[in-house]
Amino acid sequence: MATNTTTSVTDLPPLPSYEVVVAPDLLSWLPDFYLSILAPTIAYWVVSIFFHIIDTLDLFPQYRLHTPAEIAQRNKATRYEVLRDVLFQQVIQAGMSFILGMTDPPQYTGMEEYDVAVWATRVRLAQRALPALLGVLGINAATISKNMAVSHPLLAGVLAGGHYPFLTTGLAGPDGISVPAFASWELLVAKAIYHVIIPAIQFFVAVTALDTWQYFLHRLMHQNKWLYTTFHSRHHRLYVPYAYGALYNHPFEGFLLDTLGAGLAYKIAFMTPRQGIVFWVMSSIKTVDDHCGYALPWDPLQHITSNNAAYHDIHHQSWGIKTNFAQPFFTFWDRLLGTMWHGDTSLKYERSRTKAQEFLEAEAKKASEKAQ
Repeated sequence: MATNTTTSVTDLPPLPSYEVVVAPDLLSWLPDFYLSILAPTIAYWVVSIFFHIIDTLDLFPQYRLHTPAEIAQRNKATRYEVLRDVLFQQVIQAGMSFILGMTDPPQYTGMEEYDVAVWATRVRLAQRALPALLGVLGINAATISKNMAVSHPLLAGVLAGGHYPFLTTGLAGPDGISVPAFASWELLVAKAIYHVIIPAIQFFVAVTALDTWQYFLHRLMHQNKWLYTTFHSRHHRLYVPYAYGALYNHPFEGFLLDTLGAGLAYKIAFMTPRQGIVFWVMSSIKTVDDHCGYALPWDPLQHITSNNAAYHDIHHQSWGIKTNFAQPFFTFWDRLLGTMWHGDTSLKYERSRTKAQEFLEAEAKKASEKAQ
């Protein structure tokens, strides 16, 4: 536990005192350390089972990307092989989460109000430059501020360079000395920066880092014959992807492409362990959704970005295997480097459906003739 008290001798509001304590776990019955290990896997299987039920009961055939006949005829890996390799991959992921958790420092709480006040101070200091900036435009900020002091005191304070002589508060204690205070809008902006903007930037950095890592490694595995044959070809034994086959990879590829990539993105973005839990869960769900085999109109993940199940499914087809490398979140690398599929795919998909159905019917006919 640590304490701090900071006061100011300037016209800036004093920073509040704080007391730091170890942050409680999100779940009282499960330490955050173990939650970070288990949550991505739980999320993976919850979403996978959801899609598996839809698939098994054939609830939304109108939104299928492929028919059951294609799954049975075109895929070169059995359900058992897929399940086995996915579970092994998740053991590797759990190991990485364990290592990352051991290297993370303890998480503390109690400084939130202090940190918000620091950002409010920065907002106040940024206002100091406003009169000079307006002066460049020929605007006399001091005169305008004086004229607005009664009718719009807060706006007058902004124009005066962040001077709010009417905003004061009393310090705690018997003295009760009046000191400068922050304007409500300054605290609101500071809270938005601290609680929304900075975490949003961290998630953007993490997503961009993961997308970049996966795009170039994924593309390399298609360009290098040895890498493709030795490692990546296993994932492409699923010509017709389905939800829980999302992590069906060679163990080395799974570690390099998915596990290590997500771990590096987490570190690069300077995320907290709890942000990391959200990021890894989100990545797991997105990966499953991208392989679900459905273009569901009410699935939000398929509309947030154009990198969705239909987009990635093209990459799993023999005619689209050299395109649509981007995953799991955005498509900007495909767009920038010219590897995005362009053109209509409806005839190609229809041809695959027809061929698979004809094959199954021929096999059924052969079996019937043998039985006779």
